[in-house]
Amino acid sequence: MGFVRGLSAAAFLTALPLALSLLAPLPAAAQNVTTLFQQWLRSDLWPEARARGISEATFNAAFAGVKPNLKLPDLVLPGESAPRSDKQHQAEFRQPSAYFAHIDGVVSGGRARARAYASTLAAIEHSFGVPRGIVLAIWGRESGFGRAEIPYSAFEVLGTKAFLATRKEMFRGEVLAALEMVEKRGIRPEAMRSSWAGAMGQPQFMPTSYLKYAVDFDGDGRADIWNSVPDTLASIANYLASHGWIQGRDWGFEVAVPQGVSCALEGPDRGRPIAEWVAMGIRRVSGKSFPEHELRGEGYLMMPAGRYGPAFIVTPNFYRLKDYNESDLYALFVGHGGDRIMYGDMHFAEGWKNVGGLSRADVAAMQRALERQGFDVGGADGLVGFKTRRSIGQWQQQAGMKPTCFPDRDLTARIR
Repeated sequence: MGFVRGLSAAAFLTALPLALSLLAPLPAAAQNVTTLFQQWLRSDLWPEARARGISEATFNAAFAGVKPNLKLPDLVLPGESAPRSDKQHQAEFRQPSAYFAHIDGVVSGGRARARAYASTLAAIEHSFGVPRGIVLAIWGRESGFGRAEIPYSAFEVLGTKAFLATRKEMFRGEVLAALEMVEKRGIRPEAMRSSWAGAMGQPQFMPTSYLKYAVDFDGDGRADIWNSVPDTLASIANYLASHGWIQGRDWGFEVAVPQGVSCALEGPDRGRPIAEWVAMGIRRVSGKSFPEHELRGEGYLMMPAGRYGPAFIVTPNFYRLKDYNESDLYALFVGHGGDRIMYGDMHFAEGWKNVGGLSRADVAAMQRALERQGFDVGGADGLVGFKTRRSIGQWQQQAGMKPTCFPDRDLTARIR
């Protein structure tokens, strides 16, 4: 996972109408690209596939009838140097609260499936050490528990992107992995349905992730992440376990952060024993103490909306969720959703403030201004990750302001 920062497969499908409007090539141009695509398949991709042990029969079956899909986003057509449109940065900056709009459906669906698949989930939890609530929350977030439509041929998407996308090399590796799935894992090409980003099946695995982490848990001899619930759930758990999920530790805790503790202390590179955060005055909003074993473990301050929303002390397991999808909000959705699935309706104690009115272009311009001043914002991508948040806080502190660690319209204008 982690193929697109901050979006799950469900979010991809929601955003699809905008994405499909980005490119509208003329029919003649499309015909020319199709010819070039077929030449590329035969003269460029096929020799590498053959060298990797892919048979010609498999290659031909995978690409039978496949044409490049020029409606996919982020494509650079032959003879051009950049994508035709960059609507992404013109889009409105998404408030953090919007990410949780559909969490109730994931929670209710997860509870129902926790009962329906109790024995399977118990066996998976025993085998991989990942809590069932976490596994269920990812399943619900990624594919609506298998109910979301997965509309594309994986070879159409991956082939197009390997030929035309800005990240050609990454997708070239993925399309070769998809061919290996057919050749060595016995997956039929027509069964390989994907999102428009190339992620497949109910866990939304890229092909390289399938080869590494997909599990045959129902014992039928094939890891079927499209149709088998046991295989889907075990594959999600195996992914997290393989990335270092620490059995017995929580993912994180909502906390109250005193004004004297700077929000600029956030980040996975600024961890300290949770006992030290407690000594600084940070407390759980539930009023409960941190478990003794957690006090001894490393924790990290995480404030996804700066001072405009809830704050958390998270554990290394939070970052294992980010291995699945690199968005802070995704990991928070899964952790919080998993808790609610298993333990009841524990809503965030702190509300999300209104921080709208910006475009991603506004945020990116602010990030570039911060970079010029020597701050590490993690890239001027228009997304407010932890490096951008703490850079804002550091800038505010240097300017003699009370740090909020999150952009607003006045602040972005002032920094720029």
